[in-house]
Amino acid sequence: DRQSVSLLLCLCNLSVHTAMPATRRSPARERPSPSPQRRRSGVAKSSAAAPKQAAPSKLSLVDHVLLPLLLMVTTPTFCHITAWLTAQPEPTLSTLAAAAAAGPAALAADVLASTMPDAKAAVLLTAFSGLALLIYAIPGPVKFGPISDRGARPAYADNAMWHCVLFPLVFVLGAAAGLYPLSVLYDHFGATVGLLNFGGLAFCALLYAKGLSRLGLRPSGPDAGSSGKGLLFDYYWGTELYPQLGGVDVKRFVNCRISMTYWMLAGVSFAAASHSRHGRLDPGLVLCAASQFVYLVKFFYWEIGYMRSIDIITDRAGFYETWGCLVWVPSIYTLHTRSMVQLPSGLSWPAAGAIFAVGLLGVAFNFEADLQRQRFRETGGAALVWGRKPIAIEAEYHVTDPKSGKLARHTSLLLVSGWWGVARHAQYLFELTAAWSWGLLAGVGTHGALPLFYAAFLTVLLVHRAIRDEEKCSLKYGAAYAKYKAMVPYKIVPYVF
Repeated sequence: DRQSVSLLLCLCNLSVHTAMPATRRSPARERPSPSPQRRRSGVAKSSAAAPKQAAPSKLSLVDHVLLPLLLMVTTPTFCHITAWLTAQPEPTLSTLAAAAAAGPAALAADVLASTMPDAKAAVLLTAFSGLALLIYAIPGPVKFGPISDRGARPAYADNAMWHCVLFPLVFVLGAAAGLYPLSVLYDHFGATVGLLNFGGLAFCALLYAKGLSRLGLRPSGPDAGSSGKGLLFDYYWGTELYPQLGGVDVKRFVNCRISMTYWMLAGVSFAAASHSRHGRLDPGLVLCAASQFVYLVKFFYWEIGYMRSIDIITDRAGFYETWGCLVWVPSIYTLHTRSMVQLPSGLSWPAAGAIFAVGLLGVAFNFEADLQRQRFRETGGAALVWGRKPIAIEAEYHVTDPKSGKLARHTSLLLVSGWWGVARHAQYLFELTAAWSWGLLAGVGTHGALPLFYAAFLTVLLVHRAIRDEEKCSLKYGAAYAKYKAMVPYKIVPYVF
């Protein structure tokens, strides 16, 4: 499908150009030769090096104006179109092509009508956010994120598992009590997407003003201000790294407690909607929803680890990151399950079970990789990995002290054992295994390529994220990260890439 391919290329190209400036290490300088330190346990120290400074990028009409503008126009439109398409009796790309050929104006009118915000969607989102806020206030042990380039260190109450248990429980009990049907998320999906879209665009404008100390608002920390690339790019990229509103961390609340929670419950709600329409359970939809639910339980167990990931510590809260979580995640991450409500997958229980088993293995290995790194960090490298003392590299880095304005020296440990000794981003391989299994569970024979869009998008996203992460780590850790790359020569797929 040309629209899907064009969007993927746009996302990839735009992300490459708009990532925070970093010095890319030439692949020709990498020497992935075996190291004796890989065969013995312990911590290898890397000689300190002067901190590298990223060269400021110049304003580019293409990178900082045209591409962000294109993305901010096409992605909201795409979300509205997919919301309309998955409400059709046959949600396939052929249906979309036929409607467009019959009359683009009529199609646009139908799409807008099906995604127009209404009062019921407003009540749904208000109740959804209100419950999330109540659970957010539950106290928990304080965990910290990495120190930012300007010396800020975010703190988080570790209460994600309370949210993971209580929110789905309240959602199901409310349906059982007759307050709403369990299919409520599907029943009001179009209006919800419309409201999230318009509300998300306005919310990003508020965050833009906050990061620039406008409208009587002030940034929540030192990592704020204009990028120097113009209003449009600042709105797209964001003007603050760790914004808070009323003591609520915006990134954590939007990314985890809204978007990931919606995704978690969507499969349950869509399965209920399918059952009410067809009078039976669809194997593909039920097992896809179950696999995603398990994956997202894993996510909330690992939420503090996510708050230390590149999504949080590098990307500012703007259209790219915040609108993406508010609108793109509920719209696109649920596309494959949503497409099965009107048109069942057509899979038998054994066929769906086989695909489900492969996807579940991907979820399990993804969880193990994330857990290895999280325990390694929290124990200062003392936790065993695969029953052995882990191999680690001690890396030195520098950040600006917000009080003195001087560079302060810090050290960190790079894990070279377990899955992190197999590939530098092995967790992405397992996440992609799960994602492709979810698309296949929708039944390619009945739905065509549409349910595979999320998996294709995620492949582009994670490959590029791995590149961005390595640029950031090379800039931050210098020789220590070059040593890690020599010891673990593969990015994602061992012996392939």
